Amino acid sequence: MTVQEPWTHRTVLLNEAVQAIHLNSNGHYVDATFGRGGHSRLILSQLSPQGRLTAFDKDLDAIAEAGQITDARFVIRHQGFSHLGELPAASAAGILMDLGVSSPQIDNAARGFSFRNDGPLDMRMDTTRGQSVAQWLADASVDNMTEVIRDYGEERFAGQIAKAIDRRRQERGPLGSTTELAEVVAGAVKTREPGKDPATRTFQAFRIFINAELEELQQALEASLKVLQPEGRLVVISFHSLEDRIVKQFMAEHSREVFDRRAPFAEPKAMRLKTLGRIKPSAEEIAANPRSRSAVMRTAERTGVLA
Repeated sequence: MTVQEPWTHRTVLLNEAVQAIHLNSNGHYVDATFGRGGHSRLILSQLSPQGRLTAFDKDLDAIAEAGQITDARFVIRHQGFSHLGELPAASAAGILMDLGVSSPQIDNAARGFSFRNDGPLDMRMDTTRGQSVAQWLADASVDNMTEVIRDYGEERFAGQIAKAIDRRRQERGPLGSTTELAEVVAGAVKTREPGKDPATRTFQAFRIFINAELEELQQALEASLKVLQPEGRLVVISFHSLEDRIVKQFMAEHSREVFDRRAPFAEPKAMRLKTLGRIKPSAEEIAANPRSRSAVMRTAERTGVLA
C-alpha cells in the first residue's frame, strides 16, 4: 500500500509547456510522464467536456497520485512511455514528455535515488519489476560498471570508481545502501567541480541504466511520429545533456528532407516534424526551484506527412 508522502514537487516549466502544446480544447492529449500531475491538471483545466487526456507512468506513487483525479476525461496507464505507440495512429493533438526524476522520488530516501540521504540502493522507477541497482552491482563486472558510469554519467573517473566498487565487494561484500555507494565513489574521485557531490554522475549513470531511460526515450520519440496528428505538437523537457542530445537529434533528423543517395532522381523523403525552438526556465523559476536550472524544453510540430 502506498503511503501519502510528505514531499512536495514543483512542476518545471508548467505554463510554458502547456502553452507550447497549443491546446485545442476538444483534442486528445498525452502526458507521457505523469509524475505528480502538474502538467496533467493544467491541461485538464483547459479542456472542454469533449477533450481527453491520457497519461503514462511507471511509478506506483505517481499512479496513486493520478488516482486522486476523478475526471471522466482522464485515463492513467501504469506503463512507461515507451508504450506510447500502443495508442491509435494520429490520435493525439499533442504529446508532452517531462523527463527525469521528480522531487518526491529524490527526497524519499527509501527510493534510493539520493546520495544525500541513506536508503536502500534501489533506483527503480517501477519497484514492481526489474533489478535494483544493488542487485545489479552484486554481480556486474568491472568493465560493465566502467562502461555504464562513463557512458551514462559522463564520468571521467569511471574506471577508478568501478575498481573501487569491486574492491569494496571483495573486502566487505555487496553494497546495499546509497550512503555506502556514495562513500566508495567519494574515495575514488579525487577532484570535482565546486559545489558538486562526487557521487552525482555515478548515481545518474546507475539510475539511467537500471531504468533503461535512454532506450525508452528513443522508443517514445519514434512512437510520437505515429501517434501525433498533423499539426500536433511534441513538447519534451529534459534535464541532462544525454537526454537533450537525443531529443535535439531526433527533432533535427525528422525536420529535414532526406535524399536517398542510391536513387538520386527519386523524390526526397519529406520532413515529418517542424522544429519550433527551445526555451529554458526563467531566472525567477530557477530562484524559486533550483532543481529547474538544468531543464531544457524543445518543441516540434508534426507535419502532414504520415508515412
